[in-house]
Amino acid sequence: MRIGLVASSGGHLTQLLKLKDSWKGHEVFCVTTTEVVRERLQREGPVYVVGECNRQHPLRTVCVLCRCVGIVLREKADVIISTGAAAGCMLCFLGKCRGAKVIWMDSITNVKRLSLSGRLIRPFADLFLVQWPELATKYKGAEYVGAVI
Repeated sequence: MRIGLVASSGGHLTQLLKLKDSWKGHEVFCVTTTEVVRERLQREGPVYVVGECNRQHPLRTVCVLCRCVGIVLREKADVIISTGAAAGCMLCFLGKCRGAKVIWMDSITNVKRLSLSGRLIRPFADLFLVQWPELATKYKGAEYVGAVI
């Protein structure tokens, strides 16, 4: 099984790496947003750096989207696991369009409401995890199985 791991640098990536045992024994590639974490991720597999983006920078977002399209076409993941943010949302959606299973874990910092990326990807996710039990009762299809941090 080919698994794509996607997370923005910082807390999103820290949370994703806490799930490391779940991809043990599988072929993995990583997608992140900054060069700073490349070396750390290379232990898992090939690393792609797509750049940071958000809704306040539409041109930058289009550039990141184009990079994500190339990665999805090249890597052909069976499963994409992401903790967000924008690049994770893009890869999950594009991967789903290509037939990949999507696992999303919303950040632990989202206590009362899902992240924007989480709200966008929830309808497409095969498994949508939250880290607060209240969110699992508030959002249909969200599952609480504990916090990773």
